[in-house]
Amino acid sequence: MIQLTVNGKERQVDVVPDMPLLWVLRDELGITGPKYGCGIAQCGACTVTIDGLPVRSCQARIGLLEGAQVQTIEGMTTKPFRAVQQAWIEHQVPQCGYCQTGQIMQAAALLATTPNPTDDDINAAMAGNLCRCGTYARIRTAIHAAATQLSPTHSTES
Repeated sequence: MIQLTVNGKERQVDVVPDMPLLWVLRDELGITGPKYGCGIAQCGACTVTIDGLPVRSCQARIGLLEGAQVQTIEGMTTKPFRAVQQAWIEHQVPQCGYCQTGQIMQAAALLATTPNPTDDDINAAMAGNLCRCGTYARIRTAIHAAATQLSPTHSTES
């Protein structure tokens, strides 16, 4: 049995240690936010956070995650996540939507560590997340909007 915390809940899974976290999440735990895109950690559709860092779950072996804290999009409640989610809606980022959970997870992780990212910061952080629809300009705009929303000088009062 391997024990880990997923979206704030203690979970135990009885699977082979080399099983990818993605399949544990989807097939064993019924958590379908992380998507299978490529299986080789090149597209980012399966991005989750493990102990606060964005990771491609298709390549994270469950046997190495004993005691880890795993967050998927279903369990995200952080302030950066909510800001990114709102910016995604306001800037109409998704087209087909397949990559969006990975994009949002990566963007929220970026803003959690870099609250005022430059275009270069965004490009570097998001480089491993592919969008087949090519919404990269809208993604960058939404990340900047979320950063502005999170800024301590930003006020929602008129």
